[in-house]
Formats: sequence, C-alpha cells, structure tokens
Amino acid sequence: MEKPETLQRASRSSHRVSWLALPLLVACGAPGDLLASAPRDAAAQAETAGPTTSNPYEHGFTDADYPRVIEIAEDVYAYEQIHPTGGEIITTVSLIVVTPEGVLVADGQENPEETQRLVDTVAGMTDQAITHVVVASDHGDHTGGNSAFPSGARFLAHPTSAAILEASAANPNRPEGAPPVVLPTDIVGDDTVLELGGREIHLLHLGRAHTGGDLVVYVPEGKVLFMSETYLKHIFPAMRSAYPSEWVAMLDRSLEMDVDVYVPGHGVMESPATLEAGLLSFRDAVQRVVEEATRSHREGLSAEAAAEAAAFGDIERWSLRDSQKPRAIQRVYMELNGELPG
Repeated sequence: MEKPETLQRASRSSHRVSWLALPLLVACGAPGDLLASAPRDAAAQAETAGPTTSNPYEHGFTDADYPRVIEIAEDVYAYEQIHPTGGEIITTVSLIVVTPEGVLVADGQENPEETQRLVDTVAGMTDQAITHVVVASDHGDHTGGNSAFPSGARFLAHPTSAAILEASAANPNRPEGAPPVVLPTDIVGDDTVLELGGREIHLLHLGRAHTGGDLVVYVPEGKVLFMSETYLKHIFPAMRSAYPSEWVAMLDRSLEMDVDVYVPGHGVMESPATLEAGLLSFRDAVQRVVEEATRSHREGLSAEAAAEAAAFGDIERWSLRDSQKPRAIQRVYMELNGELPG
C-alpha cells in the first residue's frame, strides 16, 4: 500500500525520546522502578486509561513525530515507524542494540525505503555498523526491506522462518520488481546466546505463535524482551499464519520471564507498565478468540457464521478488527480440525 504524501514527508527524520517523554502510570522513576511500582493487576486496570488502538494519531502523535527512537535501556532502543495496512494506520517497531563491536537490529521494516531510513537512523546514533539482523518475524512487513541492510550483516532466523523465506525467494510467481528476499546466513534454535561487544543477547523461540518461526530477543542487561509479532499491542489478534492455542502458551512463557520492558512488534510505545498491561490484555484477547471460536465450532457453526455471531467485547474496538476477525476464527477452526502445518 503506497504511503500518503504526508507520511512520506514525516519519515525523513527520526525523533529520539526517553521514557520521561512517554505517558507514565506513576509519578516518577526509572523504567525498572515504574514496573516494580505497578503490580500486574493494577497495570491491567491502568491499561484502559489510554486509547486502545495502535493508531498513533489517536495517541496524540503527528506525522512529524515519526520515526520515533526511544531508549528503553542503556544502548537499547525501540524504533517505531508509521505503517499503513488493512485500510488503517498502525505502527511497526524494530529493536536496536548498540555495542562496541557492532549493532544488532531485530526486524526490519516493510520495504527497502523504510529499512534504509532505519539504517540511516542507526548511522546517526553510532559509528558502529549493523552486524546482526534478527528475523524475529518472517512476514513481509518486517522483512520486505532487508536488502537495505549492510550486505556483510549476519541474518539470523529460526528454521521455520528460513524455510518460508527460501520458498518465497524461489516462488516463480513472485511479482516482477519485488525487492529481493534476503536469506538467513545463520539458523538458530530455541535458545541461542550471542556475545556482542561484551553484551549477552538471547534469541529465543518460546513456541509457535504468530508465524510458527517466531523469535523473541531478550537483553538481560536492561531486562528488555522484544516480542516482534507475538505481541500486537491494541491490534485484534492477527492469525492468518498463527497457531492459536500455542500462541497463548507462548505468551504465558514470556510473562513468566524476568522482564522490565516488553516491546511489541506493532503498537505505540508507551511506559513499561503500560506495555506490560497491553501484553496481558493481548494474551487475554488471543485466549478469548480461541475460546469463542471453539464454542462456535462445537455448536456446529461454520467459520463464516461464527465470525458474524462472535462478540469479543472491548477488543472489538482494537485496530484491524474488521480485516482480522474472520481470519482469526478460520484459523482456530483449522487448528480444531487438525489442518495446521505440523
């Protein structure tokens, strides 16, 4: 989808902010203090205080605010950019970790132009080159611009994502003029630890979720967990390639980890407590879709009828509800019928 002219103009510079510029759920304190002061039940209640949408305009941002670069721990940054999709505007988030021996980026952006803007932003932050790119999600809105990354960078992916990218590159019906598919140089397992510039960076596969090859990136020094598309903040659960019940279990594993800052793959970045509350809400939303679709399946409704009849309460107001709700119901039906890939 071509960006409106105003969005193209807005993307030519980045805007770097700190947690102090974000809406806070408590009066003051460092990121770790924020989370410590907001227990999960209180955080979940506070989550309703702001807009329950991924549309940045409804959060008070304008085109001129993007892309946003937010320091979430020492030398660890979230890069957030506007992303038109499904007839709506949301945001896509990448992770940047700067070290004395190179920069790791988790997830690119949707096309070479946008990813080049991310690369240029990194170049304005440090003299270190991008040496590692983690394919946390293999979907095109996170890999479509990977050709803009430095050619010498290592691209790391789970075997499932690697197979999907290889199939895409070999597709004889691939559109003419489409950006090249960058294939992974390194295949990682369920728990891979990188040592980069004296810093540990963990690449984890906590289970199949949004894509099947989902990776999350954990930075112990700072307790940051970049969740890519396993966490879609204020976005109706998008399940066209998902493993619905396994997704719930995967989110439960992430919530058991020692994390101060949960970073979504899509959604407006806010305070650590609000991000955690959003994750709790998203986990419950995925569970609600699974339960409602399972009930309709048990009653003998078709997937189409189930999508018409299903009511999901407050998540009906989330971004992309119209485009994603029928797909989500259909995917749960496929899971119940034993039709998902092994």
